[in-house]
Amino acid sequence: MKAVVIKEFGTSDGLEVVDLPVPDPAPGQVRITTEAIGVGGVDAVIRRRTLGDLGFAAGHVLGSEVAGRVTAVGEGVDASWLGRRVWAFTGLSGGYAEEAVADVAEVVVLPEGLSPADAVTLGSSGAVAHFALDRARFAPGESVLVRGAAGSIGVTAVQLAARGGASAVAVTTSSPERGVRLRELGATHVLDRAGEGAPDAPTAYDVVIDIVGGAQVPLFLDRLNPNGRFLAVGLVAGPPPADFGARLLAAFRSSLSYATLSLDTVPIAAKQAVRASQFAEAARGELRAVVHEVLPLGGAAEAHRAMDEGRVFGRVVLVP
Repeated sequence: MKAVVIKEFGTSDGLEVVDLPVPDPAPGQVRITTEAIGVGGVDAVIRRRTLGDLGFAAGHVLGSEVAGRVTAVGEGVDASWLGRRVWAFTGLSGGYAEEAVADVAEVVVLPEGLSPADAVTLGSSGAVAHFALDRARFAPGESVLVRGAAGSIGVTAVQLAARGGASAVAVTTSSPERGVRLRELGATHVLDRAGEGAPDAPTAYDVVIDIVGGAQVPLFLDRLNPNGRFLAVGLVAGPPPADFGARLLAAFRSSLSYATLSLDTVPIAAKQAVRASQFAEAARGELRAVVHEVLPLGGAAEAHRAMDEGRVFGRVVLVP
């Protein structure tokens, strides 16, 4: 089978299409013939080694979510899975391939009317957006700022905050054109990457959902209301400054909080319930999965190049 591996860590040029053996599902697993593969920010973090090597070596197959049909089951897995259209989380590897394996507990049956491309655009990012707002204790009437809103997590977070009754949904993004698209999804104020550029926007927020991280985190901590909550769900620009906590201590009397969220800490049953619900909503047209572009599997390097250059709105999807 064809698969995309990291031949050399660093730039997108280090990705290469190779031939690998078709994987056999282990006990408790299924094998899926992929019809769509999600290209996520975590893939770029692994490729760039933004957070170190994370234990991955050259030859690592990128990709964490796929959609397709179950073509084989491992020991202990009900044969009724065979032939089903599914979305699956493959871990932090194995997705960029014509065939992928996943634990059956991490597989969700797709509803009729939902395309494989939409499924891999929403499957992980939708769950992150949901649980970020949940962990931030977001309540109707509160104001929300989504930092780095043009990616698939941000696109979904904007929709969920808007329909959840936010008094304001501000976004940071890189261009007015993206701002127009985010307004169509529920954003009420469009800011530049530094959080400026909208005189009518709130000066502070009850909740900040941050996908970006990096050197500007302290500036956005300053944009929290008293009792404000800052949720970091991504670090595409790298970790914040080592002393960023000083900003929180300087505002001690405002009772601010900073937290991180990884779906690894959310019980599988809870994640799968949210995914099934969001897939159904998307199939009914109640939640939008924004696909930036669909590329062949061999276009993985171009997909990563587009992410690195900030050209992606929503999610890039690969198809074998």
